[in-house]
Amino acid sequence: MEHTRNTGHTESADLLLAGRYRLGELIGRGGMGKVWRAHDEVLHRTVAVKELTAGLFVSEADRTVLHARTQKEARAAARINHPGVVTVHDVIPYDDRPWIVMEYVDGPSLADAAKESGALAPREAARIGLHVLGALRAAHAAGVLHRDVKPGNILLARDGRVLITDFGIAAIEGDSEITRTGEIVGSIDYLAPERVQGEAPGPASDLFSLGATLYTAVEERSPFRRTSPISTLQAVVNEEPPPPQQAGPLAPVITALLRKDPAERPSAAEAERMLLDAMEGRTPKQAQAFVPTQNVPREMLEGATSQLVQTVPESAAPARAGDRKRHPWRTAVIGAVLAAVIGGGVGLGIMKYQNDKGSGGGGTGGVTQGAPSAPGTGTETTPKKDPPKKNPDGLPAGWVKVKDPAGVSLAVPKGWIRQMDGQQIDYTPDGGDHRIRISVDNAPDFPNSYMHAVNSIEPQLGRLPKYHRVTLHENTFRDNPGVLWEFTWTETKDHPGKRRAIDQLYTVNGGSVEYAIYMSGPVRDWQKTRAQFDIVLRYWQPN
Repeated sequence: MEHTRNTGHTESADLLLAGRYRLGELIGRGGMGKVWRAHDEVLHRTVAVKELTAGLFVSEADRTVLHARTQKEARAAARINHPGVVTVHDVIPYDDRPWIVMEYVDGPSLADAAKESGALAPREAARIGLHVLGALRAAHAAGVLHRDVKPGNILLARDGRVLITDFGIAAIEGDSEITRTGEIVGSIDYLAPERVQGEAPGPASDLFSLGATLYTAVEERSPFRRTSPISTLQAVVNEEPPPPQQAGPLAPVITALLRKDPAERPSAAEAERMLLDAMEGRTPKQAQAFVPTQNVPREMLEGATSQLVQTVPESAAPARAGDRKRHPWRTAVIGAVLAAVIGGGVGLGIMKYQNDKGSGGGGTGGVTQGAPSAPGTGTETTPKKDPPKKNPDGLPAGWVKVKDPAGVSLAVPKGWIRQMDGQQIDYTPDGGDHRIRISVDNAPDFPNSYMHAVNSIEPQLGRLPKYHRVTLHENTFRDNPGVLWEFTWTETKDHPGKRRAIDQLYTVNGGSVEYAIYMSGPVRDWQKTRAQFDIVLRYWQPN
């Protein structure tokens, strides 16, 4: 069958790849390529085959980059062992291009489903979000960032499964970087602000994109899509999305995920608990710790519609360990981004912007072009004559910030005092019945926290009466490798009764320093303690 590269015309139906994959009907198309339903004539199963077509229209150098990205997509997906990630079966070279053979998913994308049926119910959107988050957590644990989470890359199988696909621009830990300097890729209205500003993405960047995706699913419009790429990029960095009106209990979760500063977003574990609550019809109380509530006086908004470029809003929350210095929006940055998106080379950003138009609800999102939303809110702003006093440290009501001699800062509930239990540092209001315990190890015995927990700590604490592991799994905390461990036991001495504890351990600087943040309390009021633990993690800051 003839393929004419110069015209970009490819008639691929009935093509037999590698002597076994026979292409059938075209089932998907985008800026980067086409997806075909195919039949595996060796294993007699239906598969999906992704054909890269973007390389037909570019220079040889850019074609090499695109083909490398396709190979990278296959490697990225292959590293992730999770039922929510579309399986890659094979990569076939044909016509000087790589073709990816993947698991066939019988069902539409989230973008197509929204077009056909309208807005999703909040509980269904939360269910989908939970599945996607599980897949992302598995990807992050494997050292893979997706970097293009959006409705078009989420597949809804007819058997109820939810899968994420298209790791074509994924960043793989330890792999060479094939995204050229200054180039920005991905669907720009789902990009995290730190990516638009040219900073290195982390797992929190994928969570921001998930928040934008869930917003689109329930509101039928993208939260940041504007009438041009430059205004969309400005909205991503500078503007808060219009408060969700149809999200129900999912609304505070979306707002939390869409915080501009990655350090102010919930962790994947926190987001998972919030989404579970929303899926079950409960408003997640812990989400309120991430939702800004200050009111913006009307005079601050008067006349602002004429300003095209706004200053990045500062959060009420204090700085955290590893936070990047916050800057106003820089014209040089937007210029560099636009040069990468629009000018020269492959122009992947603008291709995706144009081809995604109409997917998942485009348009201006109900915001007049150039008019900023209330900075730093995420809720409707109603001017008040006497706005409520704010905690001077930006902490939740009833909390104070302490600077511990161990070299860390943390938030603790008012009335909790510092005490030493041997070499352990505790904060407690009641002699240890409820406690926060912290530790800093500048010479860890293990290369990572997971090995430390499994090989040392748990075998020791496993001797506690009626010890039961709730969970012990690797995670990522503040973009560093860690482990989250939760367990119960029955205390017989100091504080008799059934107790529960949770411990976040993580290492920094290549494993040279390990931090542990632990909290325990009686099972009878664990829900309150668990919510407090989220706040402790949120404001934790090594000095």
